[in-house]
Amino acid sequence: MEDIGRHIAATLRLLRQQQGWSLDRTSRETGVSKAMLGQIERGESSPTVATLWKLASGFRVSLSRLLGAEAGLAEPVTGETLAAGSEAVRMTDEAGMQVAPLFAYDPEHHFEWLVVSLAPGAVSESDPHAPGVVEHLVVIEGQLELRLGDQWQRLEAGEGRRFAADQPHAYRNAGEAPARFHDVIHYPRA
Repeated sequence: MEDIGRHIAATLRLLRQQQGWSLDRTSRETGVSKAMLGQIERGESSPTVATLWKLASGFRVSLSRLLGAEAGLAEPVTGETLAAGSEAVRMTDEAGMQVAPLFAYDPEHHFEWLVVSLAPGAVSESDPHAPGVVEHLVVIEGQLELRLGDQWQRLEAGEGRRFAADQPHAYRNAGEAPARFHDVIHYPRA
């Protein structure tokens, strides 16, 4: 977790430098407070997955990039990997959401594939991602509730949903066991 925190801090500083953005500008573009941005860059705070999405959307980069996952065609994928994702770049937040890239962002095909887990009772609210981002999710274990607009819908293991992620959305686990799902995220071409 410390390695991920250091990587996120360094990546945030690098992205700000590349854009020439001050903390004020970064706060406006991402919706993350200046105080929180400073804490993340100094390694004093571990951001939630929702905060990472705000940063990714504001900078127009993939979540994989913030987590330090690199795309590669030679990645071995086993049944165990499909269920768990990459241990090396797994991110868990205090809200009870855990995210690990299964396949990091692929710039040629404009997608990343995440394995996400929600603890029992966990709720994760997500601000809109960058314009044109689409999510494809499939529940692989447990039950997941997905909110789009004002409507919650329940998805059981084996069920999936595709939706425009450039709108507010939320995930909720009302069950007594962890809910795990695959989330393929497509980014629009520049």
